[in-house]
Amino acid sequence: MHGTKIMFFDIDGTLVPEDGDHKIPESTVRALELARKAGNLLFINTGRPVFNVEENVRSLGFDGYVCGCGTYLEYGGREIFYKTVPKELCLKTRELMRTCDAVPMYERRDCVFFDNKARKLPLTEGIRNEFAAQGKDTSRHADEDDFSFDKFIFSYDDKTDLKRALAELDKDFFCIDRGSAFYEIVPRPCSKASGIEAVLEYCKLPKSSSYAIGDSLNDLPMFDAVGTSISMGNGTMLIPYADYVTDDIRKDGIYNALETMGFFEPTEEAI
Repeated sequence: MHGTKIMFFDIDGTLVPEDGDHKIPESTVRALELARKAGNLLFINTGRPVFNVEENVRSLGFDGYVCGCGTYLEYGGREIFYKTVPKELCLKTRELMRTCDAVPMYERRDCVFFDNKARKLPLTEGIRNEFAAQGKDTSRHADEDDFSFDKFIFSYDDKTDLKRALAELDKDFFCIDRGSAFYEIVPRPCSKASGIEAVLEYCKLPKSSSYAIGDSLNDLPMFDAVGTSISMGNGTMLIPYADYVTDDIRKDGIYNALETMGFFEPTEEAI
């Protein structure tokens, strides 16, 4: 893969607009086509479990996927890594969330579990309603015999014992403050960064050939793992940490970034 570059893309706010009709810009579609034709590798890197990567993203022809914050890796349609949380820890965490009065949504590569014993908070209910509108199964719950998870999120309010929840979770998980009163919880040592490192090792590519592009602070781990970090112009909070800032998602941000970074120039393998 001499001369090959590899780019890791966040989804929401980077590939897919979070406002309006959520339609992927035509310039983005064209940019990805040109970059792959030139012989480069393109990967998704997302906190979403793999089942929740929609067809509008899959149809873009990515070479691989880093999903669930590095808990699942796929390349060329084949799973190359998967880490899930041991059953005993899943059950212990379920009880912690209940005693701390937090409102979780547990994520596994094939489904999500809601806790029917938890209160209803707007963020978690909003996700449940969105999933239902997309035709996804929202009936699975945390008391099923099959309950387990790879990672999870939880929302909270002033009734939640947040201090205790975070202190206990920190022993086994990374706790990512996503703002808007919710946390993303990922089993150590997995992260968006560990996913990139594993992909680079698998593909035998140096860090200097790797790029990552995102729009929010949960993309910072990607930035630490690549040679060049890129913020979307709409990524206000991420911009100070980026090596390069491209334009907004609706102003050809992806196209302009890939063109600037030389992704349209054929590699030796593509010539």
